[in-house]
Amino acid sequence: MIWIYGVLIFWAAAFALNIYLSNSPWHETRVIKLVVPAIFGITILVVWEGLVRGLEVPAVILPPPSVIWQKIRESLPVFAFDFFKFPFLNIYFAQPSILWTDFVQTFAKGALTGYIIGCGSAVITAIMIDRSPFLQRGLLPVGNFIAALPIIGTAPILVMWFGFDWHSKAAVVVVMVFFPMLVNTVQGLAATDSMQRDLMRTYAGGYWNTLMKLRLPAAMPAIFNGLKIATTLALIGAIVAEFFGSPTRGMGFRISVEVGRLGLDMVWAEITVAALAGSAFYGVVAMIEKGVTFWHPSQRG
Repeated sequence: MIWIYGVLIFWAAAFALNIYLSNSPWHETRVIKLVVPAIFGITILVVWEGLVRGLEVPAVILPPPSVIWQKIRESLPVFAFDFFKFPFLNIYFAQPSILWTDFVQTFAKGALTGYIIGCGSAVITAIMIDRSPFLQRGLLPVGNFIAALPIIGTAPILVMWFGFDWHSKAAVVVVMVFFPMLVNTVQGLAATDSMQRDLMRTYAGGYWNTLMKLRLPAAMPAIFNGLKIATTLALIGAIVAEFFGSPTRGMGFRISVEVGRLGLDMVWAEITVAALAGSAFYGVVAMIEKGVTFWHPSQRG
């Protein structure tokens, strides 16, 4: 019971501290905006640890964060340096890393490649649709149909088409991110009003001139909405696709294997890495959006 009492005391103290910081005179400062969610996250981990240990939950059902962190430490790469050749430059792995190998296979190869191809092709297709009313009537319904296809149905087919390596995972990601990116881009290109387009025509601006100098910049908020949605879809698609066939590496492969062996600590370690990678990916896109669309009302304040 001491764990339960400790959890209640810690939660009450963290709750009171967050209330105090949120209502303090400096609550709008950057430091407080970072500290408050950090305290909230730490509180969740402490409550999780205390409840699991206090209620004696079996590790096979829900391991505590300390066990998950220990598994992550054991699976992280160990770096070494060869000082006899190029000091601080000749870096290599002193021992293999399961998490790093899975991360590169799933995120760097499958998710990121599919994200770039899918989002890039969606923007190009959106411009073609904007240019041609015929394509707008024909491609958008087809894209809507493709977006409605379940991933558990398309993933095995794409694995058979493109093989068991990361190429098939990238193809699944392309299918998942293409339509949301297409719809957001098409809506963004229609964001300018007739008065703005008429003004460009008075300056003798053709279609491509108007597109590059007016319509694409005005579409950036909608385009970045699509890019941010696609960051989460890309990682989910790559992980799920690995359940239907992959080499002996990858986050989805590792999760499916370890679940069968009841290695829940490794499963949660992979989930943690995936969550951190997805959050960092989303954050990078959001930072780029803030720099590109600084003029938009959503980025002010």
